[in-house]
Amino acid sequence: MEDRCVIILNHTLPSGKAANAAAVMALTLGQRYPHFVGEPLCDAQGRAFPGLITSGVPVLAASDEQLAALYARCEEQQLDRILFPAAGQQTTDYAALSTVVRETDATHWPLCGMAVVAEKKALRKLTAALTLFT
Repeated sequence: MEDRCVIILNHTLPSGKAANAAAVMALTLGQRYPHFVGEPLCDAQGRAFPGLITSGVPVLAASDEQLAALYARCEEQQLDRILFPAAGQQTTDYAALSTVVRETDATHWPLCGMAVVAEKKALRKLTAALTLFT
């Protein structure tokens, strides 16, 4: 079975913060799942550029309640997920972020978003009620 990924953003995020959250989670996805990244892309002169992900990455929107429910469902189904706590956009100091999130159970983190990796059919079922982030 083929795994896919999806990024789900809090629908209240302004475009700049949404782009930041999606980029941060995408970097982590690439690190955790290097097989998602295709071969280098070459131009007509033979110059190679780093490969891109080989399948689409839907970016969906969800409310706080939907994100919490998705987190719980991912936990139940043991799906891999990457969380982007709202505290991550309140500091540029990763050690400070680590300290803040360590004080609260992840089920209570306000989220900017989450990325989920799962088999295609399971992912569709999980996210069927969500719409594209706009």
